Amino acid sequence: MIITWAMPLALLGGAVAGTAVFLIIRELLPATPALAPTLARLQPPLQAPTLSLDEPSLGPWGWLARVAPVPATDLNILGKRKDAYLTSLATSAISGLIAPGVLVALLALAGIRIPIFIPVILGLMCGLLFALLARRDVGQKAKDARREFLRAFCSYLDLVILELTAAGPVQALEAAAKICHGWAFDRIDEALTQAQLQMTFPWEQLHRLGEEIDVIELQDFAAIMRSAGDSGAHVQQTLREQTDALRDRLRTDSLARAEQISAKLEMPAAFLVIVLAIFMIYPLIARLHK
Repeated sequence: MIITWAMPLALLGGAVAGTAVFLIIRELLPATPALAPTLARLQPPLQAPTLSLDEPSLGPWGWLARVAPVPATDLNILGKRKDAYLTSLATSAISGLIAPGVLVALLALAGIRIPIFIPVILGLMCGLLFALLARRDVGQKAKDARREFLRAFCSYLDLVILELTAAGPVQALEAAAKICHGWAFDRIDEALTQAQLQMTFPWEQLHRLGEEIDVIELQDFAAIMRSAGDSGAHVQQTLREQTDALRDRLRTDSLARAEQISAKLEMPAAFLVIVLAIFMIYPLIARLHK
């Protein structure tokens, strides 16, 4: 039975290895910028149609959205589509599902016999594990993107405060977004351009952007600018306080991350010290026993 399964499993292993190499090369090569999401953000439809989770808009893996909830805010800040996320999730799960079969095929070619139920159980476990790792990777990248967005947002707040001394709130928001460059400033500029196209107030679009990417600080900033636009209140001091508080929080977060990294680096060093101590003490203990 093992001999009859060896050749098909070997062919399957070669196909999986080739697919893995192709996916790695595709991820390393620079991708073509997707213009459709940018245009959709600049001029969305007035009333977006409601879509079910298994409609073709989510691709062939749309049914996965019922099993694994789609992190919409994480995908929004990363600029990824839901169908691409579901495809990567399914690819990771399939890779983990067939990885034990490839290992069994290699062992079978080496003459080692393993019962067929072992790779089946391991495949299910690895498929679930790989899918969870893919989901965790998206969450971690989104967390890093939000941290980077907040750093850029601090600079944007400083520029808005300076522009408010010589211009109104609308002009200050637009002028500050044109000064600096980067993906975070591009997202803010897109929201302001969208407000111009729809003839709405810019703070409304900024508040919507804050909800889409799950950045509460941007929503608070939009509320402050709304008060400046509605009642003409002077908000420079309030914005300075928000900037100082945000910088203090980012500084504290950076220190906490640095301590975590330092703690992780100390563990291998402590392990090496223990190993060296064992090698030094063992000859002494061996002589005492003699």
